[in-house]
Amino acid sequence: MHKGKMMNPDVLSNMAHMTYGIYVLTTRSEETINGMIASWVSQVSFDPPLIMAALHPNRYSHGLIEKSGHFALHSLHRAQKDLLGRFKGPDPAAKFDGLSWRDGITGSPILADCIGAMECRVVRTLAPGNHTLFIGEVVNAVFNGEKTPLCTLDYSGCYLGKA
Repeated sequence: MHKGKMMNPDVLSNMAHMTYGIYVLTTRSEETINGMIASWVSQVSFDPPLIMAALHPNRYSHGLIEKSGHFALHSLHRAQKDLLGRFKGPDPAAKFDGLSWRDGITGSPILADCIGAMECRVVRTLAPGNHTLFIGEVVNAVFNGEKTPLCTLDYSGCYLGKA
């Protein structure tokens, strides 16, 4: 595919049927915090433990991660679908209002009510297309218990990466 060309509808339809987990990604740069919904996420290594999160450069969190070099990734359970609307909102401070959270060792906000969270230190970035791949080494983790993770099958509307 070349930039500017219309994507083949069959490719688009197939991409829309790829399933992903739905996560809350949080970050902090100095006193500024933010959280966002992330679904283009994957484990890329066991030793060392590396996690990849793909973010479009126009996302507010993208700049915060570039400045801080850290992010935290939270696994949600199916009963937390209501958090999706909250973390899609435009006001970073309002996203955390009324939620129980603490600063992690990296400074990224760590939500108390989730399956678990992994704090990552960015060790590499790649820009293979219109998203930046932040590769983070897990430097701290918390696991709160087994539950069924929220994924794109539980949510209407799959993110296809359009800016």
